[in-house]
Amino acid sequence: MKVTRKNWRARMTEDLLLADYTEATRESYLLSARQLFDWLKGEPEQWQEDDLRRYFLYRREQVSPSTFNVNLHGIRFFIRTTLSRDWPLLEHVGVKRRQRLPVVLSRQEVRSLLGVVRDVQKRTMLVTIYGLGLRHSEALALRAEDIDSDRLMAWVRDAKGRRDRIVTLPRPLLSRLRQHWKHHRPKVASDHLFVSAKTGAPPDPTGLQKTIIAARRDAALEKRATIHTLRHSYATHLLESGVSLAMIQKLLGHRAMKTTMVYLHVTQTTGAQVQDVVDRLMADLVDPTKL
Repeated sequence: MKVTRKNWRARMTEDLLLADYTEATRESYLLSARQLFDWLKGEPEQWQEDDLRRYFLYRREQVSPSTFNVNLHGIRFFIRTTLSRDWPLLEHVGVKRRQRLPVVLSRQEVRSLLGVVRDVQKRTMLVTIYGLGLRHSEALALRAEDIDSDRLMAWVRDAKGRRDRIVTLPRPLLSRLRQHWKHHRPKVASDHLFVSAKTGAPPDPTGLQKTIIAARRDAALEKRATIHTLRHSYATHLLESGVSLAMIQKLLGHRAMKTTMVYLHVTQTTGAQVQDVVDRLMADLVDPTKL
């Protein structure tokens, strides 16, 4: 069947479903293809490799490297799978992202930030994200049945990459979740751990983001902390306390150790060890009285 400007979306949606992409990825790829259609004229069967080349040169000046690479993946899927064409350009185009270290809060900063959150349920959600090292979406998806109180573990279901994992459940967090379930258990039929009192569905994701911004201001915190900063801080604090990188990788659900190793660059423990070593190296080389 010929792919046209009228049927491309339906065809690409079918291809994405057949490839078993998640809903979020499908929407992202479809948006990338639609933006390409908005920029290029004519039917897709008439497009040439140079047309795509001009679009990529234009697009890389308009968006961030991460957005560009997401667009690239979506367009690559459309061209190769839906349009059944394979241009050499698709192999070598890309933008290298700047490698930034994550923002990490100290333990006291975590307590200061969460301590100013007045809404009990939102504070409990944020405490849970930190205490289990969760992504925002993982916290919203938590269900009561995912809390294994006997084994002091929590299940994170269908996480990134459609993989389940088990994380260690801190006893103080278990006590807090029990209190939360006792006082905030949804009145409507729902087994989600955190729900909107009005709808019985998980809360709007933007609400918690606004809460963090307000808490950052109320706590006079200069660091640009986000919800994901709590996950970064959890991993860093574990590493500083002597937990192995391999275990942290498992708890966070990272596919590659390389992703977890970024926390080596932001730990205070490593910095303190290096400081002690270099101080001893220089101890008999520098006499401050002779400067």
